[in-house]
Amino acid sequence: MKGTTMAPIAQCPDCRRLNEVLSRVGDRWSVLIVASLSQYGTLRFNELKRNLGISQRMLSLTLRDLERDGLVSRTYYPTIPPKVEYALTPLGDSFRKPVEALAVWGLANLKAIDAARAQYDDAAEKDVKSA
Repeated sequence: MKGTTMAPIAQCPDCRRLNEVLSRVGDRWSVLIVASLSQYGTLRFNELKRNLGISQRMLSLTLRDLERDGLVSRTYYPTIPPKVEYALTPLGDSFRKPVEALAVWGLANLKAIDAARAQYDDAAEKDVKSA
């Protein structure tokens, strides 16, 4: 912000907590789960698993963390077989706009990122060959 200075981390009592939040909302699976629930609404576990190509274990862990943080709700129906649905909470829905902005940015820059990676890889390969 113009005209202000950021307090050093030692003087920022909430920075450690903010780091925890950013770790949760910034990991790829959390972002993809929020994006999927944002786009399709309420989904069952296997629908999320299929949509994202995520392992069962990683999906379970990430959903549990998102539920704990209040971003996702879990509804259990005691049917045979049991039915469990996941949806965004109001807090999770408020995270939708930042996730959409990241997705739009990523899609708009895929070609530039691919070109930068290719250039980097070519230079690294040349360095290995000349060593």
